[in-house]
Amino acid sequence: MSVHVREFSDQESLTRSLCRYTGQALTRALSRGRRASLAVSGGRTPVPLFRALAELDLEWPQVVITLVDDRLVGTDHPDSNEKLVRDLLLQKRAKQACFVPLRPEAGCHRRLQQEVPRPHSLLILGMGKDGHTASLFPGAPELNDAVRPDQDRLCLTVTPPRAPHQRLSMTLNAILNSDRIALHLTGLEKRRVLDQALAQGPAEEMPIRYVLNQERVTVTVFWAP
Repeated sequence: MSVHVREFSDQESLTRSLCRYTGQALTRALSRGRRASLAVSGGRTPVPLFRALAELDLEWPQVVITLVDDRLVGTDHPDSNEKLVRDLLLQKRAKQACFVPLRPEAGCHRRLQQEVPRPHSLLILGMGKDGHTASLFPGAPELNDAVRPDQDRLCLTVTPPRAPHQRLSMTLNAILNSDRIALHLTGLEKRRVLDQALAQGPAEEMPIRYVLNQERVTVTVFWAP
């Protein structure tokens, strides 16, 4: 298990550190003479991070941004991760970046394969209170297919058992095809869930364990109360 946990006293400190970490990862990729890629998650947690990243002084025209997952809703729907990224991250300096959304559903795999450089320079995940990450939900009928070691699809449709909306989600192999992974968490409840996930137990019960219990890529956890 290659997991490092970084704890911060407050969310502002976490945001500054993760923003700097992201900038370093993208700069490192660009210094190798190739385009950089950043895969991000949605929800409320990354809102201040997206605002901070939009201000970073980078060669944004050489950076491709994509989503780890999204809900199958309209792009103007308040639950759309694409809308969140367009409204908050693809602004100011970062508006020069290339954005590859997870749509249309039928072309999701092809677009990721053709338009997003891999391995991802950095992939940022969140985690739900039920231990899901991306849209890999415990109890989802598509979960076993999404985490298969021989799965060559980059994204699949997932039906959460309890959360609203069908989703498009990167598969586990696509997530792990990254130079580095950051897990962005805030709040005491999420810390309790993380501690539970780091303990031994079936991965299908807490799919974040598929990411934590692997040796392909280092995972750095950024957590603040």
